[in-house]
Amino acid sequence: QVQLVQSGGGLVQAGGSLRLSCAASGRTFSSYTMGWFRQAPGKEREFVAAISWSGDSAYYADSVKGRFTISRDNAKNTVYLQMNSLKPEDTAVYYCAATSTIRIRLWTSGPEYDYWGQGTQVTVSS
Repeated sequence: QVQLVQSGGGLVQAGGSLRLSCAASGRTFSSYTMGWFRQAPGKEREFVAAISWSGDSAYYADSVKGRFTISRDNAKNTVYLQMNSLKPEDTAVYYCAATSTIRIRLWTSGPEYDYWGQGTQVTVSS
């Protein structure tokens, strides 16, 4: 069992930066691929980024590539999402999630994730 507790987020102007954190309980954190998803009002949840258990591999949605960076610190059981050059269309509730799958092509699929954080609001004003 893994519990994920998110922090960070808030209100920022377009062009600004925010960092989200997701702290995991349990000693098996380092065995999970970690991902970030987001859901804007009236829209379906969408994949943002994912990182392998070792941190060696990362994958991003095209919409955030070059602006967002996912990272993890297995010693602290924490995964991060650094968001730079934020745009109003990045406004959403962001969720971290954990999956045991190592198949990169499945990282974008929400149902593949076993555990989810509580969500945190990110609002980007124009």
